[in-house]
Amino acid sequence: MKLKVSQPLFISSFSKLSLSMSFALLIFFSNSLTHAEDWPQFLGPDRNGISKETKWRSNWSEKDVKISWKAEVGIGFSSMSVKDGRFFTMGHRAGNDLVYCLNAETGKEIWKYKYKCKIVDNLHEGGPAATPTIDGDRVYTLSKEGHIFCFNAKNGDVIWEKYIPKFLKAKMPEWGFSASALVLGDKVIFDGGPLFALNKKDGSLIWKTKKKYTCGYGSAIYFKQDKQGTLACLNNDGLILADPNTGKVHDLYTWPTQYQTNSTTPLFLNDGTIFISTAYNKGCALLKVKNNKLVRKYENRNMRNHMNNSIPYKDYLFGYDGKAHRGSRVPFVCINRKTGEVMWKKMGMGCGSVIRAGDRLILFSDKGELVIAKASEKEFKELARKHIIYGRTWTSPILANGRIYVRNARGNVACVDVR
Repeated sequence: MKLKVSQPLFISSFSKLSLSMSFALLIFFSNSLTHAEDWPQFLGPDRNGISKETKWRSNWSEKDVKISWKAEVGIGFSSMSVKDGRFFTMGHRAGNDLVYCLNAETGKEIWKYKYKCKIVDNLHEGGPAATPTIDGDRVYTLSKEGHIFCFNAKNGDVIWEKYIPKFLKAKMPEWGFSASALVLGDKVIFDGGPLFALNKKDGSLIWKTKKKYTCGYGSAIYFKQDKQGTLACLNNDGLILADPNTGKVHDLYTWPTQYQTNSTTPLFLNDGTIFISTAYNKGCALLKVKNNKLVRKYENRNMRNHMNNSIPYKDYLFGYDGKAHRGSRVPFVCINRKTGEVMWKKMGMGCGSVIRAGDRLILFSDKGELVIAKASEKEFKELARKHIIYGRTWTSPILANGRIYVRNARGNVACVDVR
């Protein structure tokens, strides 16, 4: 008797099984990809310090959290960017700035680029302050002296370069140029005194604001309201709103501070308001954007961010409140973003930094402690803590694809696996 049916039945069953397994694997990898996210620029994908990742661990203890790798990248305060398995940051060593591209998983060097630059170490270690911005196969950087580079992200070849003091005739600010590049369409935008846009392909000047403002130390953001795109930038004169296509300034909300040190980046909130904050006892302000004009909702001194931004969650903002950077005396604070009212204060974190993923805050204290806490308006609820590196740690951490990356001013970088 011939078994005509058995082979087709086997093949049919195997095909169904294979199809089911393939579908299951597809769902698994789709879910994994949904919960993993690159961090391609300063303050993350949306330039607000927020990651959409949810599948990462915060139930670890001091003993069981894994540090995957460490590296040394030179003196500086540049934060970090990650895209397509590549990690970028900047540092300074012996009269030269260095731009690094490392393997994001192993920390092994892929390429680096070196060029002459001043360290600008006025009252701190100095070194680069801007963060590399990754856009497609290109990376954009800015030095303290004003060197702008566009690199090939794969091999580090220089595609074009500009020097702000030369082509804008702009003087380097006291603490050096610090704005991280904002890529918008065919433009790459910086604060360099005037706010200006270059063609991202060849570096040619597209526009600059007519007025030369006093250069700040934060970065520009882009937001849309009523289908209209607008740029916002906090320089040392105040908060400006500008047209991203022409550079025309719509409005200026004056915000003078001691020592001319507006060092934070505007935060656009989902109710059409912008939050700004500055240390040295200046305070914070919530401003409504209406017809490209800024209308004050409130000003107070309940949040005075020194270098690192506050982070929003629901109707609240979380950040470091300091008259200046005074170590452990700087409290970590939660305020009601609509009223400016203080909800609670937590001492002992120092002049650190914070980002958020879901309902969890990722804090990095100024002594190198990585702390995970619940984003709650009721209390500071700590979930995990580990000391990662020593030295001054003012630079904001990042979360990318289940890994938290941190660095100190000396240039020690660490990758913490929280997958």
